Amino acid sequence: MKNENEKLDQMFKNHSNEWDIERLPSNHEKRFQKKLGQTTTRKKLYYSFAIAASIVLILGFALFYQTESKPQDFQFASKETKQTDSIFTVLIAKQLNELEEKKSPKNQIIIRDALKQMKELDNDYNKIIVELQKNGENKIIINALISNLQTRISFLQTVLQHIDANEKLTSLQDEKTL
Repeated sequence: MKNENEKLDQMFKNHSNEWDIERLPSNHEKRFQKKLGQTTTRKKLYYSFAIAASIVLILGFALFYQTESKPQDFQFASKETKQTDSIFTVLIAKQLNELEEKKSPKNQIIIRDALKQMKELDNDYNKIIVELQKNGENKIIINALISNLQTRISFLQTVLQHIDANEKLTSLQDEKTL
């Protein structure tokens, strides 16, 4: 062991002039700490921007894909108009639920066409609401509103009756073949 230590000492003495023994400046540690602090600040800043960008994207998607609701907020309408609209809306929703319950492969085409027609009637309804907001309540606009709601209800009733008639016809044909 002693012999090995002597070899190491000898090696260090032979190469002593090759060693880098330059002293670092006194403020080196402070500069190093400062640089370390900057990198963590950059990382924090990066994470902050990433979180902010994620929030902006989520809000953007939420606003973009927001479900379509009625454009009206009958704050400007009279009490009677609000009640009339709410009564008809409940009836229409009830009939739409009935229509959805009757969905079957045999009725699929009828229901799809009926929903397409209802979408057109909804668009007309929305136009009437915009007119109501612009011009206020007058007899012509209120009549157009009520007429649209009645048309939608009678249309849904006709579609439901047609589906019922098709189901009865199909069940009678099935009974005769047995």
